[in-house]
Amino acid sequence: MTRVSAIPAERCISGRDLTEPRLRDDGEVLVYASATSDGAHLVVHRFDGGADQAIATTPALRPGRSLGGGAWCFTADGLGVVYVGGDGNLWQQTLDGAPAAPLTDHGPDRCASGPVAAADGTSVLYVIDMAEVHRLDLRDRSERRIDDGTADFCLDPFPLADGSARWQAWNMPDMPWDVSRVQRWSPAGGVRDEVATGFAVQQPRALPDGRAIEVRDDDGWLNVWLAGRPLVAESAEHAGPTWGAGQRSFAWSPDGARVAFTRNEGGFGRLCVVEVATGEVRDVARAVHGQLSWHGRRLACVRTGARTLTQVVVYDTESWERTVVAVGPAPDWQPAELVEPELVDVGAGSVFARHYSAPNHDGRLIVWLHGGPTDQWQVTFLPRIAFWLSRGWSVLVPDHRGSTGHGRAYQQALRSRWGELDVADTLAVARAAHDSGWATPASTVIMGSSAGGFTALGAIAAEPGRFAAAVVVYPVTDLLDLSERSHRFERHYTHSLVGSLPEQLERYQERSPILHADRCTATPLLVLHGDADAVVPVEQSRVFAERVHTAGGTVSLHVYAGEGHGFRQPANQLDEYRRVEDFLGRWVPVASAS
Repeated sequence: MTRVSAIPAERCISGRDLTEPRLRDDGEVLVYASATSDGAHLVVHRFDGGADQAIATTPALRPGRSLGGGAWCFTADGLGVVYVGGDGNLWQQTLDGAPAAPLTDHGPDRCASGPVAAADGTSVLYVIDMAEVHRLDLRDRSERRIDDGTADFCLDPFPLADGSARWQAWNMPDMPWDVSRVQRWSPAGGVRDEVATGFAVQQPRALPDGRAIEVRDDDGWLNVWLAGRPLVAESAEHAGPTWGAGQRSFAWSPDGARVAFTRNEGGFGRLCVVEVATGEVRDVARAVHGQLSWHGRRLACVRTGARTLTQVVVYDTESWERTVVAVGPAPDWQPAELVEPELVDVGAGSVFARHYSAPNHDGRLIVWLHGGPTDQWQVTFLPRIAFWLSRGWSVLVPDHRGSTGHGRAYQQALRSRWGELDVADTLAVARAAHDSGWATPASTVIMGSSAGGFTALGAIAAEPGRFAAAVVVYPVTDLLDLSERSHRFERHYTHSLVGSLPEQLERYQERSPILHADRCTATPLLVLHGDADAVVPVEQSRVFAERVHTAGGTVSLHVYAGEGHGFRQPANQLDEYRRVEDFLGRWVPVASAS
């Protein structure tokens, strides 16, 4: 293997995030979101060769994240956009860059998402605070709430040709991947539940001929369904979990004869197209794709992979030739620095993981846990992993039970057993790595953030000698506190993951690391947290670290001022890289790794 030089942390945090590309109805204009630490805006790209233009700058765009969206839409005539500003309100701006005009005034404490214009240009549908569906009449700027309040959460309204609308809805204590439904509103008949099967449903839309299309897991896998039946029934996921607005994992041709969809193959991605009439599926391209938009003879999307820098691409839907429109990361990444992982199957299909083998592998290993826990790190461009690979560390990413991407049964297996099965699966993956000779316990560390930090702490408590050190970033340590003080979207999450209260109080107490800090003293710990975290309160880490220290453990806590659930300030991002590198170098020095 070619040896590579250590990648500087500065490169890992440079570049821009690209999200939510959309084609205009004629397919001749593409608009996408671009965000850096200095702010976000929309970029107008014209296929006639004109220069790209930035809009949605004043106020700045409030972008979606990763493969999510819900930040903007075209106006019905295609001459402008409606977007969510940093103030949480809707704004309208023409593509020529004229000053943006406000459309709503909800105040600083409420936030719009998922705007979508009706085809006749008379109205815009959108959601406020993931709870209310509103209709804004563009003729007189009047607005009204059109949902009936029977759902605790609403997302992604879609206007239909007859003037009605569909959206995703669910009620507490379920999360959207547990049980959700499609509600339908009509001006004359009000709101009714249109799809309510006791399973998960998302992205409710309709083909040009009016047939309903959405993603459902009634049959055990998140597949695209058309007119009440699977369009492609297969043991692969066609979407990710609903962590926010605007996921677009499928799109249809202008005539509705073909549907493009994404496929998750054990964490690896693929873009596919199916002929609606025959069910024939064509594999178009590997890599993780998202935010699909199909108009004219073009399909635009975000494309990313372990060795594919995140980019906005456009496919010619006749030849399926691909053109790169924009690249997000800094341009100085080299092919030798990027590693394609291998799928690891532990226990004959009972646990899955992906193994990134370092070009300069020196026997050190990071077991790195995704957050959620109902989520997955698909094989996307991950500078963090490349950073550690270039320093000789190999990386193992487990998909413990409860992870997405492996079907409903695998994801639902964690119900009531968070802090148990995820810990057992993580340790099984680590033991398999040690049995395979990839590393030893003395040269292995475990890392995780949020829910991943919770699982990491459970793992070092269950097997004190399995890891040489642990790094946890804004970790969950107090399940009771989480159930009471987390933000609205996740405040009831523990009901399914742990159990109902007060019936399962003892279970909450037994699985909370903050109440058993003495179990975490055998492994050196680095804890990082932001003091403005609305998901996991920083007090959890402060109390936990103090208790580990009092019990005789080695623990270092650093709190970042002004940071939330995820560090955004470049200076703090750089500090995190350097602080973690110094910590791991102390406990797993290169000389002893071999």
